[in-house]
Amino acid sequence: MDKELVNIEEEVTILTEKLQKLRKEIGKVITGQEETVEQLLITFLAGGHALLEGVPGLAKTLMIRTLAQAIDLKFKRIQFTPDLMPSDIIGTEILEEDYSTGKKFFKFNKGPIFSNIILADEINRTPPKTQAALLEAMQEFEVTYSGKTYELDRPFFILATQNPIEQSGTFALPEAQQDRFLLYIKIGYPNESEETTILKNTTGVKKETLNKVISGEDILRLQHLVREVPISDDLITYVSKVIRATRPETTTNTYVKEWVNWGAGPRAGQAMILTAKARALAQGRLAVTLDDLQQVAKPVLRHRVIVNFRAESEGITSDDVTRHLLKAIEVGK
Repeated sequence: MDKELVNIEEEVTILTEKLQKLRKEIGKVITGQEETVEQLLITFLAGGHALLEGVPGLAKTLMIRTLAQAIDLKFKRIQFTPDLMPSDIIGTEILEEDYSTGKKFFKFNKGPIFSNIILADEINRTPPKTQAALLEAMQEFEVTYSGKTYELDRPFFILATQNPIEQSGTFALPEAQQDRFLLYIKIGYPNESEETTILKNTTGVKKETLNKVISGEDILRLQHLVREVPISDDLITYVSKVIRATRPETTTNTYVKEWVNWGAGPRAGQAMILTAKARALAQGRLAVTLDDLQQVAKPVLRHRVIVNFRAESEGITSDDVTRHLLKAIEVGK
């Protein structure tokens, strides 16, 4: 066997063991939600950002904070409110004086965006102007202020939360903003046994101590390895067919034509392949399977496939469209 391949496999084994330790640390605080935790880890490995949606009380904020505590990276939480300004996120210039010369000058005071893990809590509570302050950081990993560009530290992740049932005082994220999120993760209610465990563990005096089990360097190396995970041409063609089938103006699928207003763009295909590679690597595999692609399809497409008003009135969601396409399209055909 090729020596370089052996070294990569050994490195993958070491790093995936650290990921398992990370899962265990999160499990000290978070009961259940294995799928959500997996999707968050996939987001990290793929080097993207995630939007988490769920009703209040499902531990969205706690989950992200717990994840950040187990990783040796800088963490900042930004509470989004209607009066939050872009400068509250990016930073602002302040006037300072050099006491040795008496000269005054402007100095850029960096905002909380200059961290590794950003929790954008209740992101839909702030107006679009402030939401847009995140766009450059999410896409370019840099911030521009007064004509000067500042690089952000890497790795860099924005994990945003929003509540679906609180309409008063909220501002829907524009589609262009949503598209910057690699995954749109929906969190459901716990089952009966999980809820009983949650009630037992959170109403006493015992508090779990979390250990930092993975470093920023480990995350960066994993992100590099993700892109080296091979995927067959047949599976790439399959992804292309799925993405193209979501577009009502060009697809031959009658279901999509009837219920979809806007389909997914090329970025969705990139996200689907990259997150499938991340899922494979997280499970210690060095090859993408059809199951990997199908498992990441819903969180990749649910904010990129926009159903029409008639679909909304009938209760048909983008997840329903994705489910239909995954059944209708086969690999190699």
